[in-house]
Amino acid sequence: MNVSFRSNFPSLQGKMQNGSPYIFMDGPAGTQVPAQVIQAISSYYLHKNANAHGRFITSALTDKVVDDTRQAMAAFLGAKNEREISLGPNMTSMAFSLSRAFSRLFQPGDEVIITQLDHEGNRGPWLALREKGIIVREVKLLPEGRLDEDDFESKINERTRLVAMGFSSNILGTVNDIQKIRKLSHQYGAWLLIDAVHGAPHFSLDVKAIDCDFLLCSAYKFYGPHVGILYAREGLLDQLQPDRLRTAGQAAPDSMETGTPNFAAFAGVTAAINFLASQGSGETIREKLIWTMENIHQHERTLFIRLYRGLEALDCIHLWGLPPDIPTRAPTLSFSVSNQSPEVFCSFLGENGVFAWNGHFYALRAIEILGLRAKDGVIRMGVSAYTTAEEIDNVLEIVKKGLL
Repeated sequence: MNVSFRSNFPSLQGKMQNGSPYIFMDGPAGTQVPAQVIQAISSYYLHKNANAHGRFITSALTDKVVDDTRQAMAAFLGAKNEREISLGPNMTSMAFSLSRAFSRLFQPGDEVIITQLDHEGNRGPWLALREKGIIVREVKLLPEGRLDEDDFESKINERTRLVAMGFSSNILGTVNDIQKIRKLSHQYGAWLLIDAVHGAPHFSLDVKAIDCDFLLCSAYKFYGPHVGILYAREGLLDQLQPDRLRTAGQAAPDSMETGTPNFAAFAGVTAAINFLASQGSGETIREKLIWTMENIHQHERTLFIRLYRGLEALDCIHLWGLPPDIPTRAPTLSFSVSNQSPEVFCSFLGENGVFAWNGHFYALRAIEILGLRAKDGVIRMGVSAYTTAEEIDNVLEIVKKGLL
């Protein structure tokens, strides 16, 4: 993306005490936000702050904030309409709410499929269904960093009620073959739930094309505040019994929303979507978003290959996951340093202005399968829309210094 794109992010101007700039390679754990998001949140508190559904102007404005956020997210995900969008505190909380609702519908002996590659937010809520006698099967992760599709085919059957799978891995960048999974889940009449938290920042998503039944994502991964978003195909939520008060909305999308939400953050989500759309070209907001996200993907892919090849050339570095020349790979890279722990090396990077993460990033099962838990996980870097080629080159130079 160009210089004008970066100029919208105030935090990118941050500098270390020695004057060297911050280099944000921590995007997989949450991106920086543009000034438009900050302004929208501030404006909400200045001019609209109230609870919903009142008979006065600030409450009416708050109701509009909620409606606008649903419409913006429907455009971002390609949903049929805003009634397919529910809003909550975060992806994990919404997944647990869905899990409890599923537990009232599924019967003992019914089956759910999860994977070894996924974030625990897309494993733990479904593993909890075992308490209700539901069988949870786990698709194997292969050493090269992709799922064993033959193993998946051997485990899905006529008792499968739900397949819960990530769009892409937040630790290895692997993008799963959702079309194949959808075909098989259709064949057996199972619902398909997609965790797109790590896909939404990097790809143009289309829930109709994916043909999923449920999709979860988080706005703080695509330049917004901390808000969880659930897409549910029209009519599905009304088949469920989520935890809810009798005074709350009983139909979709309100049925998945409990308590008083963070309305100011909702305003920030809409601002983030509008900001992304403003960078694109087209007649509708959806067309503009598709244009922007496709350009972000190409920008990130170019820089990701540059980062991967630069690290690959260094001694003592072991890269995890699939090679970078796979077009659909997410721009997230995990590696190990042979003579240093991830924590020590990330501390060195942080002291030199490179912000990267160490650990398992809640992809704990993948870390276990790859034999990395005893080694305290990996070092993870991610390319974001605001990353530049100069930053990638600086990161590589700093990494080289850390290996000396």
